[in-house]
Amino acid sequence: MLIADRLRALRQQKKLSQGDIEKRSGLLRCYISRVENGHTVPAVETLEKLARAMDVPLYQLFYDIDEPTKISDVQEPETVDNAGWGSTTKAARMLSQFRALFGRMKEKDRLVLLSMAQRMAHSRRGRA
Repeated sequence: MLIADRLRALRQQKKLSQGDIEKRSGLLRCYISRVENGHTVPAVETLEKLARAMDVPLYQLFYDIDEPTKISDVQEPETVDNAGWGSTTKAARMLSQFRALFGRMKEKDRLVLLSMAQRMAHSRRGRA
């Protein structure tokens, strides 16, 4: 099922109009129409707004079932030290803040920052 079809089906199931979604999400009704008709592919942030407006968890936009498939082979990290960066709530929040800040930076500034980070990582590897 296409995301456009799923969004329309969920909206109609909740007995909401595109105008209701506009009021709840802040997205324009004409944009919502374009998304539902498959003319526009929404960003993840937009999907989050649409899910909140329809009062459904984000995963329901991608599943035809009520709950996502459980993955039983995933192992929880034993300690925070061996967990991937961003796997704790605090680190995930920080990553989200970095993403937002990097998105507002000018490309030239972003390249300078990444260059400095690479140099710092390279010099640290040399000491280890």
